[in-house]
Amino acid sequence: MIKALTLLLALFGASSGALAQDAAAGQRKAAMCIGCHGIEGYQASFPVVHRVPKISGQNAKYIVAALTAYKSGERKHPSMRGLAGSLSEQDMADLAAFYEKHGEGSFKRVSAAPAAPRPEVAELLTKGACASCHGADYNKPIDGAYPKLAGQAADYLYVSLKSYQVQGSAVHGRANAIMSAQVKQFKPSELKAMADYIGSLPGDLRTVPQSRFR
Repeated sequence: MIKALTLLLALFGASSGALAQDAAAGQRKAAMCIGCHGIEGYQASFPVVHRVPKISGQNAKYIVAALTAYKSGERKHPSMRGLAGSLSEQDMADLAAFYEKHGEGSFKRVSAAPAAPRPEVAELLTKGACASCHGADYNKPIDGAYPKLAGQAADYLYVSLKSYQVQGSAVHGRANAIMSAQVKQFKPSELKAMADYIGSLPGDLRTVPQSRFR
């Protein structure tokens, strides 16, 4: 398990570099993001209809890693790959710094303890060792290279998990070796049950409405 976690940290964090991050510059560069991630409840239609992920409040290191994976083709979503392909490493660092702090203080997260999962869902989460990377409450990952998951759009989580099972597609799927190994042991209904539970939890992730006219 330790060896696997070390490898996963390397895979997620290898491209997240120590570039100086400028959140103000990231705000100026975020116009391309607003059309999807700045609209509450906005839905994408590929590969199926689902809400786009909440990225305000997400770990900056993870945002850089995700954008890098889209640019390299490790993540094959056509729209995101096209957008990420236009970004420099500095652009990614600046956008990540902006979105990590975006909307901070504009909402108050519920402090109550999260509801426990149903026994069958708890068993699935244990089988997948989800908390070993994403934290016991799925809001405090063991490293910034991992995403916060609590409160993320459940349908997005489900689509993301299924994407690690996709092989041989030129336009869809994610190629992370560790995540692929984890999700292949689950049926779609089990992935959905896990996604629904994690999406129901209180967390730092949010969508902060943004206007193109700033």
